[in-house]
Amino acid sequence: MTRFAVFLATVAYCGYFPIAPGTIGSAAGLIVYLLVWWTQSSALEVALIVAVFIAGAWAGTVAERYFGGIDPGPVVIDEVLGMLITLAFIRVGWPGALAGFVLFRIFDVIKPFPANRLERLHGGVGVMADDAMAAVYANLSLRLLIWLLPSWIH
Repeated sequence: MTRFAVFLATVAYCGYFPIAPGTIGSAAGLIVYLLVWWTQSSALEVALIVAVFIAGAWAGTVAERYFGGIDPGPVVIDEVLGMLITLAFIRVGWPGALAGFVLFRIFDVIKPFPANRLERLHGGVGVMADDAMAAVYANLSLRLLIWLLPSWIH
């Protein structure tokens, strides 16, 4: 079961990429989002966010023991969740998706309050929760950007 959890937590081993694994994980999240975008289903969007959070919390807990540290670098399932939340309920084309990608990476790195506190939660819940909060900030910022520059983002 550990092998499966690590596979899941690293998003099919994307997290082992030697340079910027979090960015690679976020790019994988864009690919997952593409499936949501294609279906245009809000119910699928919510179900996928919940499923990724739950699976990531479990896999993140196992991966922390496996790697021997808190929120280890190869664990990037939280970035997939982050991209799903960043783009949740916003129908955008590639320019908007890329803007969301950049915004999420910024908020994930700087971790404004309370994201910086959520990463202290125990195990995989902490792994997932800080990125979820950073993604909420990115989602709100993307909505503002769309409002300010609607023709550029859509």
